[in-house]
Amino acid sequence: MGVVERESILGEIAAQVREALGARLEGLTIERAVLGLFFTGVKLSDGAGGICATLTKGIPDAVCCPSSSAQIYAPGTLRGRKATDFLGDLAARSPLKRIVAIAVLSALCAAVRRIAPPAGYTIRRGVDALDAVDVAAGAHVVIVGAFVPVIKAMKARGQSFRILEQDPATLKADELAFYAPAEAAPVEVPKADVLFVTGTTLINDTLAPILAAARPGAHIVVVGPTASLAPEALFRRGVSLVGGVEVTEPDALLDLLAEGGSGYHFFGKAAERIVMAPGRGETAA
Repeated sequence: MGVVERESILGEIAAQVREALGARLEGLTIERAVLGLFFTGVKLSDGAGGICATLTKGIPDAVCCPSSSAQIYAPGTLRGRKATDFLGDLAARSPLKRIVAIAVLSALCAAVRRIAPPAGYTIRRGVDALDAVDVAAGAHVVIVGAFVPVIKAMKARGQSFRILEQDPATLKADELAFYAPAEAAPVEVPKADVLFVTGTTLINDTLAPILAAARPGAHIVVVGPTASLAPEALFRRGVSLVGGVEVTEPDALLDLLAEGGSGYHFFGKAAERIVMAPGRGETAA
């Protein structure tokens, strides 16, 4: 089991959840869990749902049943376990255990939102993060991760932009001109006027150094279902906007994920987009 440092983003969010839920937290268990092809989802005993991207690329030893078994929780042992059992694995070396832990944390954050309205930030529902960001015509955009909707929008606008990505094979031929290897982040990120970062950077623990490299005044957007967490720890690190999802029908979501579903399948059916931004705490439809 990993040890979560209070200074880490996920560690701060976990500590915030513990404080907000108090004694309620000890009574929350896992009702259902699905490790899907594209996303992992959980449903808690109070009905709250959470989600995290399932990143199988780069997972060590994920090649056959015997060698992969040490990388995951034993199948059949998740249901009924306390949600708190997973918080220590937010810093686990095993990416798959970390993914499940983030999905549990996502559900716990949803549980907090149910009992305590946002304080210090606003939530807008049914809004795509890309539509909520004003990108000036002359702004230079850096996209961390092959986030297809953002790439498409920047191409359509003729925007100046770079894509930082670990695997260039995920990009189309006409997008390679904008490509820079992930290792170039210390050089490319400080150049950004607008910085889009995929929430999956929480899984490989690269989000904090990326945010630290951004120049003062840059507009920073963390986006994707994996970013569906309490946002305050991100705002404290300079993030301007968080775009995630709210699970509206946990059982329907898990059914879709179990059959290989992705965002194309669950948006509007089992989850809706949300954007969170610093400001007076209130929720808008």
